[in-house]
Formats: sequence, structure tokens, C-alpha cells
Amino acid sequence: MARQNYLFTSESVSEGHPDKVCDRISDEIVDMIYREARKQGDDALWKVRVACETLTTTNRVVIAGEVRVPDTFFKKDKAGNVVTDDAGEPVIAPGRFRSAARRAIRDIGYEQDGFHWKTCRIDVLLHAQSAHIAQGVDSASDAQGAEGAGDQGIMFGYACRETPELMPAPIYYSHKILELLADARKSGEGDAARLGPDAKSQVTVRYRDGMPSEVTSIVLSTQHLDDSWDSRKVRSVVEPYIRQALGDLPIADDCNWYINPTGKFVIGGPDGDAGLTGRKIIVDTYGGASPHGGGAFSGKDTTKVDRSAAYVSRYLAKNVVAAKLADRCTIQLSYAIGVAQPLSVYVDTHGTGTVADAAIEDAIRDVIDLSPSGIRRHLNLNRPIYAKTAAYGHFGRKPGRDGSFSWEKVDLVKALKQAVKQAA
Repeated sequence: MARQNYLFTSESVSEGHPDKVCDRISDEIVDMIYREARKQGDDALWKVRVACETLTTTNRVVIAGEVRVPDTFFKKDKAGNVVTDDAGEPVIAPGRFRSAARRAIRDIGYEQDGFHWKTCRIDVLLHAQSAHIAQGVDSASDAQGAEGAGDQGIMFGYACRETPELMPAPIYYSHKILELLADARKSGEGDAARLGPDAKSQVTVRYRDGMPSEVTSIVLSTQHLDDSWDSRKVRSVVEPYIRQALGDLPIADDCNWYINPTGKFVIGGPDGDAGLTGRKIIVDTYGGASPHGGGAFSGKDTTKVDRSAAYVSRYLAKNVVAAKLADRCTIQLSYAIGVAQPLSVYVDTHGTGTVADAAIEDAIRDVIDLSPSGIRRHLNLNRPIYAKTAAYGHFGRKPGRDGSFSWEKVDLVKALKQAVKQAA
């Protein structure tokens, strides 16, 4: 039987954390390519391929990776012909990619001497997608004409009844603290306007009878632009937002508060520490409350099952819990490169299921096509909706009118219930 009384901790990082700056730039580029492909029609959307990695450091951004993009992104000579490299591959024109990166950095809020959206150097080292990878994705070995997975790997989805969004409480509240502080900073709200973009939070929750009961530790380190501020001043600014974020979850009388525990935090972001795309995968998912397959999301189109299958795993786990088939649910999917259908579907309801886990596995295969193309169609993923996923978690968010966070919908409840009932 699972433990019922324990402490559990999760952390989050803000949109200005160096790694999150990189995630944001990479996902802005994914969105830009999808947006341009949409102008050319549905066929162009399905052909998009992006694997974009970003590195940041003091006044420097490096964007690298492989892409398949509309020809409007290619470098042209004076006669309007596409320029090719020594291998005969079209050369990517860097200008629009640099502009996308600068817009992202400006929106995050970096205008400091060591990292400024207007003056930082941006190198674009993108090239055409490998033909060997492309052939496996474009035509699956198990279903010719279907789309194969863009890589091998395992992906996990998770849901539980700890919050209204069916997310684990520690990561949910860690995100919420930073999101409220970012909103206040950007809106120029009182002293919060003097906070910087770079921040980290951490929340420890005491569980009683398997459910969150109170917060026992709160850790927050946030950049501030006023050099005269100390830890006490920072706490006076951020504490109201922390209490607002925690809402009805009580703060223990003996809760430990660690606010900027090392003192001043003026130099932040890529000027203080280098950043890379894909280094905050636990922050992006469930805060350690669930297994993780190891693949990052940002900078990837949705033929990459690291992204699309992780999204559909969350979608399925959330719908299983919403359908009251379980109070907790972990789902694992596995894929092989160039193969359309998953090699395995695994469900674990941690002893909370109202039906057998195997019955839920069968029901999942009945109600949704788990090939990359099937996932993309069902969740309508061929859209420029990914920049907003780059900070504050890919899960537990509200589905948007633009189609963003479609994997957070609970529109599969009826179909899952019916499939389980028919199998009984």
C-alpha cells in the first residue's frame, strides 16, 4: 500500500531562468515555422520538421539544429534563386530566426548590460533535416504511407486528484507562485516592478491520508533590480503573492521560509549562468511525482514523440482520473523510430482504480489512434501554440481558444467509460 503520510517537494523556475530563456526561443521558432507553413496550406503543416536547440550566455545566443521548413525561410541570391551549400542543401536565412529570439528575450524582460534583447549576439546554425531520419518519419515501417515516430523512446503521463487541474500539488503551487510574480513584474505593480526575470521557487507539502494538508517549507530566490534590497525586503515584496498562489492550502505555523537565502541576487539570467534548451524536464512535467522518459519538449515539432506522446499520455491519464476510473494514474507509451504505433501501452492506477489496469490499457487503444499522426490529428497539434508552454509547465494549464493545451481537455471521459464497460 502506498504511503499516506509524508513530505514531498517540487521546484519551478521562471521564464527568465537561463534554461527557460532557451526553451522559449526554441519554441518561438517552432511556432514561427508552423505559422509560416499554415499560409501554404495543410500539406505544408504536415511536412514541418523542427529540432531546434538554443544556448545562452553573457550577451550571446546560439541557435542550432535541423529543420524542414517552407522555402520562404531559405537564403536567396540576387536573382531570387535558393542558395545551396556544398552538399546541395538549401541554406537557411538567419534573419527571421534572430528576430524571433530578440522578441522572446524582450518579452521576458531582459534589458541588462550582460544580456539585452537588442544588443546580444545571435548565431543561427540551423540546417536541413537528415534524409535518413526523414525517410523513417515520412513512411512508417509498420504502415507504409503512415507517419512514423521521429525517434525511439518512452513517455509518461500522470494525473491525480490533488488539485482541480488534476496535478500534483507541489509542482502546481511552485509554478503558480512564479507566474503571479511575473505577472506583477510585467504589469509594473508596486515594488514587484523592481523584480528581475530570473527566479526559482520550491514548495514542500505535507501529505496526510494521501492528500495535501499544509505547506511546510517555501523557498524562493528571485532576481531584483534594486541593489539596495536585502532578503528581508525581498520577502516583504513577494510574500503576499506567495500566499495568494497557495490559496486554500494552509501554510504550517512552523513553515520554514527561505527567501533569497544567499542575500542579493542582482545579476541573473544568461549573464549569471549559461542556459540550454531541455534542461528543466522535471519542472516541465510533474515535479518528480511521476516517472519521466528523459526526452525534452521544447524546440521540437510534434512528429517527435518526446513531445506529442508525452502530451497524449497526460491527456489520457487526466481523462482516466476525470472519468473516475482511478484517483491516480500513470501511463507509459513506448515508440521506435520510423514505426507508427506504440510498442507498448502501460497503465498503473497505484491501487486506486475502479477497474483493472489492463482493462484501461485496452480501452485506450480502442478510443484513440496513438500513432504520431493520430495524436497530431486528435489533439490538433499542427499549430503555433508552443511558446506559451515554455514556462510554468506543459501540464495543468487551461486549454486556450487558439488550440493551446488541447491535451488538458477532458473530452474523452465518455468514450473511455463506454470502452471499459463494453470490455467488461
